[in-house]
Amino acid sequence: MKKLAIMALVAFIGFAAQAQQAKISFKEDTVDYGTIAKGSDGVRVFEFTNTGDAPLIISDVKSSCGCTVPKKPDGPIAPGASSTIQVKYDTNRVGPIRKTVTVYSNASEPMVALKIKGEVMSDTSSVLEKS
Repeated sequence: MKKLAIMALVAFIGFAAQAQQAKISFKEDTVDYGTIAKGSDGVRVFEFTNTGDAPLIISDVKSSCGCTVPKKPDGPIAPGASSTIQVKYDTNRVGPIRKTVTVYSNASEPMVALKIKGEVMSDTSSVLEKS
């Protein structure tokens, strides 16, 4: 009986230790630039909250190409706290924007893919576009 009680206690402690985990919840997982002019401000942010019960540590943020530069928050995000991931797109590249930003963390979902979309218009537009 004593062994059974000890095993149950060890199992409960192990389960309780694993129960505390960070959880990342983004306000939006897609940022839509819409239609923007060439050379305009390409900085946007993804807002998120740590809805878990352990500190959230963002270890890395990577983009799918060199035209998009993400910036991760410094330091851990406490449970219940919010922060942002800044993304800067090179708006000197004319055409559609379809990029992915991947966030790596210690959250229950350790890898999250975020999207940016939109279109950068050229300085010169055709006669048909002006009508």
